[in-house]
Amino acid sequence: MKTEKFEITGMSCSACSAHIEKRVSSLPGISAVQVNLLTNSMTATFDEGELSPETIASAVEGEGYGARPVSQARSQSQAHSQSQSAPARENGEPPKAASAKAAVSDDSPFRLALSVAFSLPLMYLAMGHMFHWPLPAFVLGMQNALVFVLAQFFLALPVALVNRVYFIRGFRNLFRLSPNMDSLIAIGSGAALAYGTYILFAVAAAQGRGDMTTVHDLLESLYFESAAMILTLITLGKFLEDRAKRRTTDAISRLLDLRPETATILREGLEVTVPVSEIRVGDFVTLRPGNAVPVDGTISEGQTTVDVSAITGESIPLDKGPGDQLWSASINLSGYAVLRADRVGSDTTLARIIDLVNEAASSKAPVSKLADRLSAFFVPVVMALAVLTGIFWLAAGESAGFALSLAISVLVISCPCALGLATPTAIMVGTGRGARNGVLVKSAEALEITHAVDTVVLDKTGTVTTGKPSVTDVVSISELDDNELLTLAASVEALSEHPLGIAIVKEAQRSGLNLKGVENFRAHVGKGVEGTVGGVVYVAGGPALLQERGIDVSDLMKVLIPIAEQGKTPFCFGGGGRALGIVAVADTIKGESREAVAGMKALGLKTVMLTGDNRQTAEGIRAAAGIDKAYSELLPEHKVDVIRSLQAEGRTVAMIGDGINDAPALTAADVGIAIGAGTDIAVEAADVVLMRSDLRDAVTALRLGRSTLRNVKQNLFWALIYNALGIPVAAGILYPFFGITLNPMIAAAAMSFSSVSVVLNALRLNFFRKGALK
Repeated sequence: MKTEKFEITGMSCSACSAHIEKRVSSLPGISAVQVNLLTNSMTATFDEGELSPETIASAVEGEGYGARPVSQARSQSQAHSQSQSAPARENGEPPKAASAKAAVSDDSPFRLALSVAFSLPLMYLAMGHMFHWPLPAFVLGMQNALVFVLAQFFLALPVALVNRVYFIRGFRNLFRLSPNMDSLIAIGSGAALAYGTYILFAVAAAQGRGDMTTVHDLLESLYFESAAMILTLITLGKFLEDRAKRRTTDAISRLLDLRPETATILREGLEVTVPVSEIRVGDFVTLRPGNAVPVDGTISEGQTTVDVSAITGESIPLDKGPGDQLWSASINLSGYAVLRADRVGSDTTLARIIDLVNEAASSKAPVSKLADRLSAFFVPVVMALAVLTGIFWLAAGESAGFALSLAISVLVISCPCALGLATPTAIMVGTGRGARNGVLVKSAEALEITHAVDTVVLDKTGTVTTGKPSVTDVVSISELDDNELLTLAASVEALSEHPLGIAIVKEAQRSGLNLKGVENFRAHVGKGVEGTVGGVVYVAGGPALLQERGIDVSDLMKVLIPIAEQGKTPFCFGGGGRALGIVAVADTIKGESREAVAGMKALGLKTVMLTGDNRQTAEGIRAAAGIDKAYSELLPEHKVDVIRSLQAEGRTVAMIGDGINDAPALTAADVGIAIGAGTDIAVEAADVVLMRSDLRDAVTALRLGRSTLRNVKQNLFWALIYNALGIPVAAGILYPFFGITLNPMIAAAAMSFSSVSVVLNALRLNFFRKGALK
């Protein structure tokens, strides 16, 4: 199976996206298809043996829409960029990178300006006599009725012509039995224009007969201003909607803007400026103050300070030196450094972040299925309601003009756009906001599920703790001071390969202690080590090994037990036949873990920790971090069992881990969260990736999920309630009781406001901030 993304043009509402999905889904070999109205894109998974991207694109084009594989669009863009950059290089100029956004021909500002220019005088002319505004004498009086109607006709005609796209697309889709929002607009405004044209000829005929009473009655049913204002207000609404929609992709735009166009690399000892696309793995890139890091790599020489906020959300600049890794899109603030390129092109961290954000924005959340189902039959139902409205009022004895006015209002007030935009706008802004805070969400479904999470399962090592053992306590019960005890302990452990022994040696080195020579070193597997220093035999390990050497450990146990209860691993030391003291080693809790766990509890979540450590150590870490429950002595497959047992209790589980051994549990959980960018395997298995090794970002991810889904539900509620209330009012339900009807112009304005309001509500997610637990 192959997954391909397509650019789609010509969509105007969710009915369009639903129709394209239905058509492509019917193709043989299609496994899955998703159309995104917000990004004008489609993602299709298909069998390459049965289908090709070109065949899929042709099927979409056959329905009256444009379609092109994104890979094809990129290759054409790159070819154009290269053709543009070649002459520049010949002239010694740096090439210009292709624009982050494809240039799209958009004439909506021109159409809007022209529509307003003709609609305003048309409205003045049509409504002036009602408000006693001054009007030219040649349009006043029954004797000038034909001039009055012709003037409105010639003012409405340019508005219809400049907005003919609605008629072309609307009627084309209608004739293909797939009506959309354009069809509603085309029928509504077209009916008003057609009826107005009929009135024009009827007025001419009546005036020719001298029947001024008929002329007067006909002028009451003139709707040229309604036709023009419907088109003008819809165009205004689409213009505002498109501007707002572009703001929903600000996060991706900012990420794209972080990519430098060129970089300076070393070739044969000389600095050469090249396009970033020409950098290869193993090249050496020079970084000067102010430069953006173009690729992922490792510093080979130099010391510098970098701003990594664009990638991790970390506001504090970091000092970097030889051997340290740098991510693309980081900013070199000070110092000169040379970077060896490790990942380039689409493999860089920035490229992967952009891909993840795009994939999440293109995916659909389960909550959007309701809108998709409604969109499939929304427009045909509205058209049927409009026809029934007209028939009803005609049967009730009202005039043709009155019935037509209400039928048009029903057509233009209906808003399938609001339904189609309700979910993708919130998802786009939510995932983009997450990316700016170092939280990468892979799919809309994952973002939605985080809202329902009630249990968070934490891997201990590397997630709750640092994952790096260190000395926490040095306790002497002899005449030796702490430094002397640590010196002897480190000297004996120096020949050990045990990770905890290495931690003791590192602590001694950090304290500037000089280790002593050891003879006759022996390691006792599972028990400890021993060696001779200065003719004295010293033993290091558990109390059992000391007892085997005839050393009394009763005093030692008084110190050992409290230390062990804190989750630390105590190393007992003895020499010369007596106990000397204890050096305790532990995988210490990260400074932010307690705050993160407290944040989870503030959200009403149950917290669980999983570890392969013994029960005593696990309980010590659990208590120190404030975690509700700990499972100890677990193998990777046992972690999966714990996840499934929690799910069997009806809980929605988020698993947070960073290592290869966490991958099965990350996959088994309802939401898998890889922390600190994790290992590649953990990242692949996870649904959410945290760029920093900071557990507080997991709280941010969970809060973001809740905020985004709340926004989606608000959007869906507004879209549904707007149509549920607006259509009956437009149909004249209030007229028998209060004498109130809805003018088609007001209906068009309401429809435009509905779409814009949904997008603006989604943009409120840009105010989402870390920290406040809401």
